[in-house]
Amino acid sequence: MVLPFGLLLGVIAVAPLLRPAGWARHYPKITAGLAAITAGYYLLVLHASERLLETGQEYLSLIVLIGSLFVVTGGIRLTLGARATPGANTLFLLLGALLSNVLGTTGASMLLIRPWIQMNRGRATAHHIVFFIFVVSNVGGCLTPIGDPPLFLGYLEGIPFWWVARRCWPMWAVAVGFLLALFFALDTLNYRRTTSEAGFKEDAPASGWSFEGLGNVFWLLVILGGVFINRPICLRESVMAAAAAASFFTTAKTVHKANHFDFHPLREVAILFAGIFVTMIPALDWLQTHAGRFGQPTPALFYWASGTLSSFLDNAPTYLSFLHAAFGLFVPPEAANPAQALLQSHRSAYLLAISLGAVFFGANTYIGNGPNFMVKAIAEERHIRVPGFLGFILKYSLPCMGPMLLLIWLLFLRG
Repeated sequence: MVLPFGLLLGVIAVAPLLRPAGWARHYPKITAGLAAITAGYYLLVLHASERLLETGQEYLSLIVLIGSLFVVTGGIRLTLGARATPGANTLFLLLGALLSNVLGTTGASMLLIRPWIQMNRGRATAHHIVFFIFVVSNVGGCLTPIGDPPLFLGYLEGIPFWWVARRCWPMWAVAVGFLLALFFALDTLNYRRTTSEAGFKEDAPASGWSFEGLGNVFWLLVILGGVFINRPICLRESVMAAAAAASFFTTAKTVHKANHFDFHPLREVAILFAGIFVTMIPALDWLQTHAGRFGQPTPALFYWASGTLSSFLDNAPTYLSFLHAAFGLFVPPEAANPAQALLQSHRSAYLLAISLGAVFFGANTYIGNGPNFMVKAIAEERHIRVPGFLGFILKYSLPCMGPMLLLIWLLFLRG
């Protein structure tokens, strides 16, 4: 029953390359058909409707959070006066990495991707979009539970709010520093090449700074506050959706027009992630059922295993599956708070490995984390050539993310 999930990943990887127009028309039907196979098996064969309901709730929470942040940040327009020099670009990505811990990777990505493209107008290319995904949409949000959905799930499971910042900041500094240094080198080469080409005006006057849609900052704060609502069921999602609706109808149309705002990126993410969430249920169930076969695994195994699966499964449910696997291995069944019991048993290295694996490896593919696909879709709407599914992995993730992930293992988890 893992086959529909594998087929969906294969189609997402290959179809846009071979039949881009056909894929654009038919991907909702293909996704729904593969999801129906898995859903039918769980409903008619296993009679496990509660498992589908649980997955539906997780999907709803994720897509409402992503969607509300997409709508509200789409009503904010930043115009930057800085020139797109390699130094200015690197500083921008560093500030984006810090901001992702306050607004979440989704909020920071949707707020900054448009000014990032505008700032690099005239020479924006694939590496600008890919490293934005690496740094702002994923790795940067490693310091708070607000930063990335997996860490927020851990917070809801009982992990202290500031535990992540206290334990992960050295890894965050190494990972972000490595990626920024690599980006600076690549962007310097691109800058020298483009400034030497005819038609690129290096001495063009920089535009002024401006901030439009100030009222949406209030709705953004409402959404961030709603993240911490746990009861009653669906109240959190209702607050977020209401804030998004209020933002959309009160934002001046000129701001939306200047941002080229439409719902296409959100629609694509919502449909594809619905199929991914349903078809990956058998894979996650197998993982939790066979956690006992791990024996006495090392934190490094949890890092590589949770990370590898977070690259191709959504990293939030993958994180939760490995967290519960760790509970099953190291926490007595009668523990009232498994997360606290895990930390008190001096097994925090396992929790650290799972957190780093889920957050960092989520940058390896477009489907590893929610904002990745949205950033890709916005870039394509602005006619920026971005790599396809396989190109993203082969040209960027393996040669750029791979050494960084290996370095984190060598420095912090190998022992």
